Amino acid sequence: MTEARERIDNAVEAVCDGLRQIGDFSYAILPRDIAHAMGDFKRAFLSQVKEAIDWEIEWNNARVAGGDKLRDEWREKCQHNTADDTPPAAV
Repeated sequence: MTEARERIDNAVEAVCDGLRQIGDFSYAILPRDIAHAMGDFKRAFLSQVKEAIDWEIEWNNARVAGGDKLRDEWREKCQHNTADDTPPAAV
């Protein structure tokens, strides 16, 4: 079992190394200043995407918390309304 796992790890490592080399080649064929400008642009773009995702996560968390608060308020009102109901008078 260990030998099979090592083979899989070696295959995955080989694929990752190949992809890294392709990435290196894609920047190496460009002039240095253009390659750096593209890298800066990609970092800035991905940073903005990350900020948008973080904002969305925070917004979603706030909506879930707001829903919990409303649910609790509704439950309290329902309990208050049923407690205020008086049983009918016995005849």
